[in-house]
Amino acid sequence: MSGTLYIIGTPIGNLEDITLRQLRMLEEVDFIAAEDTRVTRKLLSHYNIKTPTVSFHEHSGAVGAQKIAARLLEGESGGIVTDAGMPCISDPGEPLIQLCYEMGIPVTVVPGPSAVITALAVAGQPSAQFVFEGFLPVPKKERQQRLSRIRGETRTIILYEAPHKLVRTLTDLCEILGEGREISFCRELTKLHEEVYRTTLGEALRHYEVHAPRGEFVLVIAGAPEGEVQADAPTLEEAIALAQRYTAEGLKKREACKKAAAETGQRSNEIYNNM
Repeated sequence: MSGTLYIIGTPIGNLEDITLRQLRMLEEVDFIAAEDTRVTRKLLSHYNIKTPTVSFHEHSGAVGAQKIAARLLEGESGGIVTDAGMPCISDPGEPLIQLCYEMGIPVTVVPGPSAVITALAVAGQPSAQFVFEGFLPVPKKERQQRLSRIRGETRTIILYEAPHKLVRTLTDLCEILGEGREISFCRELTKLHEEVYRTTLGEALRHYEVHAPRGEFVLVIAGAPEGEVQADAPTLEEAIALAQRYTAEGLKKREACKKAAAETGQRSNEIYNNM
């Protein structure tokens, strides 16, 4: 009979934010698959837990997942943890969970803190409905496509961002969503230097251009006001297609892009660069 994989939440900062059940399961499982074993060992050592750890991160791939699944099929029980918060939420644990279901291995959850929900609760933005976008893509084209999709989103938008990428992200957000959009920056949640900074995208960009960002950020952005942007606002891809149609009709590329931009709300330069 196969063992069980336990998805075990861990504190996002303050080590006191751990449950009795989490501590018991971390001690009872035969092994713990950790995103970074060094980070996990600090938590385990703090509570004098001796369970062995194995590495499972974004570069482990299918081979790494298969190795863990094989141990579970042999009857061992395992836990999977991330460096902080709930595994599988913008985290490499997701493929392992999917593989376990495909192979008939039982999976259960031992819930704990999540930076997404923690930030939403403290941000002071509307919380009844929200969308979580995780980390934005790094490649420019994919990034612009993602931002174009959320331009007309009326629900609160939650993003993760690293400090060294924050100014670039704010620049892109200002261009797509507008400088006046409200945002809450939730930084170093539950840690000594926890901070919630509520402002607008434009003011935030000017602030962080002068003051270097520090720590990990959760960005909680107010949705677009109802009716301000149509829910079916044209995407970047649709704007490109429109510009291509205009060029086929005889317009020069730059003129076609400007005309498509005026009709779709997309940026002329983005249409031009992606044609």
